[in-house]
Amino acid sequence: MNFSSKKIAGVILAAGSASRMGKTKQLLPFGKTTLLGQVILNARESALDEIIVVLGHNAHKITQTLDLRHIKIIRNKEYSKGQSTSLIKGLENVSAQCDAAMFLLGDQPLVNAAIINHLIIDFERARKSIIIPYFNDKRGNPVIIARPLFHRLESLSADTGARVIFDEFKKSILKVQIPDKAILVDVDTMDDYEKLFKN
Repeated sequence: MNFSSKKIAGVILAAGSASRMGKTKQLLPFGKTTLLGQVILNARESALDEIIVVLGHNAHKITQTLDLRHIKIIRNKEYSKGQSTSLIKGLENVSAQCDAAMFLLGDQPLVNAAIINHLIIDFERARKSIIIPYFNDKRGNPVIIARPLFHRLESLSADTGARVIFDEFKKSILKVQIPDKAILVDVDTMDDYEKLFKN
């Protein structure tokens, strides 16, 4: 399914060690799969042109457990240095024909294909370089960033994500209101995980 003339890669950031969880959160059960498995399934059901998953902690077990066919798997050996290392690894593997990258978090299983497609459509229409979803004026994820800004992202360091460039490129941002708090819900603790099943 592709309704956009722009080609967009989905980069799923899933390399973290989940130190606050005490276990590999990517493999915690969710629906008929796992947390990361659901993020991948949502991406597969969307209009994204390719999917890249960046793994780090426990990468071997994750690749043995999940269905990763037709997905580009990238191993980030430097994941302990922070999220920026995974973001850069993902960017380095975006196909040359892609016009932008959408950065999805491996612990946001509620961000479904409809939300992903909503953002893709807005990217197509707005001609802005950065697309950021908001729910009730709170910034969420995933974010789309156009290729002309890839070079800036590749200069990031430490435990920072793409958000550090938002102030720098304010005029290039489109804020998209999403009527679903899923864009704010990620899983950092067991309490967060348990709350997923109470929604």
